[in-house]
Amino acid sequence: MRIKCIVSYDGSQFYGYQVQPGQRTVQGEIEEALSEVHKGKFVRITASGRTDAGVHAMGQVFHFDTDLQIPAAKWPVILNQKIGRDIAILSAEEASEGFHARFDVKTKEYRYIIDKSTVALPFRRHYAVHYPYHLNVEAMREAAAHLEGEHDFTSFSSAKTEVIDRVRTIDFIKVEEIEHELIFRVRGNGFLYNMVRIIAGTLLEVGTGKYKPGEVMKMLEAKDRGAAGKTAPAHGLYLWEVNYQ
Repeated sequence: MRIKCIVSYDGSQFYGYQVQPGQRTVQGEIEEALSEVHKGKFVRITASGRTDAGVHAMGQVFHFDTDLQIPAAKWPVILNQKIGRDIAILSAEEASEGFHARFDVKTKEYRYIIDKSTVALPFRRHYAVHYPYHLNVEAMREAAAHLEGEHDFTSFSSAKTEVIDRVRTIDFIKVEEIEHELIFRVRGNGFLYNMVRIIAGTLLEVGTGKYKPGEVMKMLEAKDRGAAGKTAPAHGLYLWEVNYQ
């Protein structure tokens, strides 16, 4: 059977999602648990994509193949007993043989959280970026609108990006204010390395007045990482949802 799982994790104590030699990773923890269930047989999982050190997930998706006759609904119970408390398998279901957690993705939604409180709350320090300064939210929304649609996002991807085709489609970027938090919601058909963090960092700089909203268009046209804003810290970022329809 091919099993599709939705997993949530607190990325603050992980060296990212993907397996790294000698490092604690989300993939490594789950694969170790699966191998234990399979009596020592190694089981590879395939996710919708990887997240960096410090980045969190509410709805990451992965799949694995098993020859064990365990009902799909029981896998979360089994795995959650064997993995760390900073990972939670939320659900599992049997998928078609051809399902692929990465290649079948239609859209993803990321969220980036800013804590605007005057004083940084200690228990939020790993889960939101503290930014107690005045921000022009309307200017940020205007700038975000320029990034929606299909564009070459070279300026909004890390210089380390090895992908040649950097054209992506952003369905929406919403800047929402909820009490003391500012939340950037970004949904699209694909994302380049550090793309959402660079978008978040650029919008923050628009909010402070460093850039005017319309300058975002010039950043896109430049196709140069140096043209856009700073890369926002990892711990404010969440892979929120992965959609396959």
